[in-house]
Amino acid sequence: MHEKTTLTEPTFRIRARHTETTVTVYQAYRPQIGRPAARTGRFPSAWKRDRMTWIKPSFLWMMYRCGWGTKEGQETVLAVDISREGFEWALRHACLSHYVPALHPDQAAWKRELARSPARVQWDPERDLHLNPLPHRSLQLGLAGEAAARYADEWIVGIEDVTPLATEIHALVRAGEGERASALLPVEPPYPAADEVLAHLRA
Repeated sequence: MHEKTTLTEPTFRIRARHTETTVTVYQAYRPQIGRPAARTGRFPSAWKRDRMTWIKPSFLWMMYRCGWGTKEGQETVLAVDISREGFEWALRHACLSHYVPALHPDQAAWKRELARSPARVQWDPERDLHLNPLPHRSLQLGLAGEAAARYADEWIVGIEDVTPLATEIHALVRAGEGERASALLPVEPPYPAADEVLAHLRA
């Protein structure tokens, strides 16, 4: 396992832990939701499927977002294995969360697409081990409506509580043990998404 490199990284590329059939995404929840989810492999009834839920293939971006599992309401970090079929369905049915002239005829057309899309994509700066921004971008995928229901009911293959891993890596980072911390990071190679799956999501 290695810390993510910034060399020759294209600005927009999905990097994720994946197998031939699954891709791992990360979320962080309060323990009342996260712990039952990890125990049963399904989100409990307290999980609100009528809200947009954001999934993140980047472990370090999740650590940036949840403060290594220390932020209130984000104390339980989950690694969620979902089907690649479901992940790519979401990408195909997603709209960028912001207007890009090169991809949309005009702002009104983008707003119409956004309103009817069950998923949306943001590309935010990837993070290094110290959670500093990197030049290339990390995918954040927001799921709502049909996409959120499919995620919860059909796509999930397994859920693991990786809070202990986050805590261990964070402790090593604070202790100045960068190499040992990097060795524990999940390996996230480029995800082999076809160009046509991402063409409408990259400027």
